[in-house]
Amino acid sequence: MKTFSRSDRVAEQIRRELAELVRLELKDPRVRLVTLTDVEVTPDYAHAKVFYTTLSGREHHAEIAAGLRRSSSFLRRELGRRIKIHHLPELHFIYDESVERGTQLSQLIDQAVATQVPVDDDGPGAE
Repeated sequence: MKTFSRSDRVAEQIRRELAELVRLELKDPRVRLVTLTDVEVTPDYAHAKVFYTTLSGREHHAEIAAGLRRSSSFLRRELGRRIKIHHLPELHFIYDESVERGTQLSQLIDQAVATQVPVDDDGPGAE
């Protein structure tokens, strides 16, 4: 059985609370369609990397990042009202490319499978 450290539990709680705040409380139209994928907290809880992805595409990445940076003080304040920890971390938003990269790899695999030459079972060595 895997046990989670306190920092892992705090990071997951921060992710859940921030996701709810972004979804329900933020009024900034730039930050719609954002999904928070992970949070990493430093051992001293001074900083938290908040990884996010979006459905709106790469062309809107800069404005989404600006909207999240602009909203970070509001999100941190509201997070402080919901989570009781000694030191509330400074939020740093980082675009998570893993979902996009996974989609690209999946498409490449699908293309490779589609162009694969079928193997003839009647060749030498067939029974």
